[in-house]
Amino acid sequence: MSVVRTETVRQIAAILAVATSLTALASPSFAFTAEAQRQCTGDAFRLCSSEIPDIGRITACMVKNRSSLSSGCRIELDKGLSAKTRRVAAQ
Repeated sequence: MSVVRTETVRQIAAILAVATSLTALASPSFAFTAEAQRQCTGDAFRLCSSEIPDIGRITACMVKNRSSLSSGCRIELDKGLSAKTRRVAAQ
């Protein structure tokens, strides 16, 4: 496999890992949406690429780096965390 093709495959795999991890945040513990995925994918690559593909580590990294997130991602992260807090309080 050529170097260019290998790099392309790696990039596609990384994009799928981030998309999967952000989609997984829509699990019962978080309430992230397709909009959160759209807003946060770039931030995940920029701030947390070393954590890919570990979903838990990506999530922790995004929360840890909240102040460095783009405004759109920060808003979506806060929405998800707020929804999680409401669900936990209702239990």
